[in-house]
Amino acid sequence: MIKKNFLTGLLVLIPIILTVWLLGTLISFLDQIILLLPETVRPSNIIGTPVIGFGVIMTFLIILFTGFLANNFFGKKIILLYENLVNRLPFVKTIYGGIKQVSDTLLSNSGNAFTKAVLIEFPMAGTYSFAFITGEPNEEIDKNLKGKFVNVYVPTTPNPTSGYTLIVPKNKVIDLDISVDQVLKYVISMGVVPAKKNQKIKNTSK
Repeated sequence: MIKKNFLTGLLVLIPIILTVWLLGTLISFLDQIILLLPETVRPSNIIGTPVIGFGVIMTFLIILFTGFLANNFFGKKIILLYENLVNRLPFVKTIYGGIKQVSDTLLSNSGNAFTKAVLIEFPMAGTYSFAFITGEPNEEIDKNLKGKFVNVYVPTTPNPTSGYTLIVPKNKVIDLDISVDQVLKYVISMGVVPAKKNQKIKNTSK
């Protein structure tokens, strides 16, 4: 009985403690943005005590203002000038260009990355792994391939932010009637959290 209650207590407390810890770490990190303000206008000097979460609010407002600026004519001109300047710096250009391409793909409203979960045979024939469609090979790659291919990202367990980028034949992709969120939960939990029973796997490749 003691063992059962102890394990039950762990199952209840571990998610709560980790969630609180992660949120606290994130808020603490974002609060460091206050250091960018002149010392005279920091909350600790105005009201006499630090304000927990003030950095989160500042970060949100900065992102909102940047988005507003980037969506108007003058803001677009400023960003264009900035990117032209960055593109003149050899090492910086490579880093900035790669990060911007990934963020544009993941966050753009027109992007299709990680919107569809599939199954592929990986790492060997007869064994299957979850994957996410990330697009199609570019023309330079496609002209060297026979047939239709797609780019997929295969997440690893229990950390889905690391994984493999593969180019696989489209007719080898097994479509899933499972959301991306459910697949991520499955991967993070190492298969302990399964997909819902009423969701079926179907092969729609042609």
